[in-house]
Amino acid sequence: MKLLHIGCGIKTKTSTTRGFNTAEWEEIRLDIDEKVNPDIIGTMTDMSSVATGSVDAIYSSHNIEHLYPHEVGIALQEFHRVLKDDGFVMLTCPDLQSVCKLVAEDKLLDAAYNSPAGPVAPIDMLYGFRPYMAVGNLYMSHRSGFTQKTLIGTFRHFGFKSIAGARREAHFDLFCLASKKKLPEDELLNLSRSHFP
Repeated sequence: MKLLHIGCGIKTKTSTTRGFNTAEWEEIRLDIDEKVNPDIIGTMTDMSSVATGSVDAIYSSHNIEHLYPHEVGIALQEFHRVLKDDGFVMLTCPDLQSVCKLVAEDKLLDAAYNSPAGPVAPIDMLYGFRPYMAVGNLYMSHRSGFTQKTLIGTFRHFGFKSIAGARREAHFDLFCLASKKKLPEDELLNLSRSHFP
């Protein structure tokens, strides 16, 4: 089965989910940055190098927030196009609801957690990781964002039939698994369990 790993950066399928980190998944890495040596250089809004109906699944971690709001639908239409009829998307992004809770507590610049690259504050989750942008990596800037409700609603609006969501407030992140076709509830639940943390 083919997994399209969108916005992979330097990572491979070993950094995706338990469900994808198996021998049965053949990974195709797609990224905008040629320096990370992806299989395909491209963007979420233009995956013309990926054939229609050619992949079984898409994994996208912390990419969708880099799009402008009007580009989100274009990206989801591209996701829908390249997936096989029984394909699905597994996506994760920041949870603005939990981030904004810290902002409301006047903690905009306080470290919310420590990452391998250093402390991350609410301002970084809202607008992009400042240390990376400061050295010229403006691919890291954030231009949109979601709550669990709006993320699920956006996938539904753009034609995905079965959607499961999860929110980890303590980790400031959202997870969404969206299937191109309607799935029985138990199948959706089992699929989510193999890909959600």
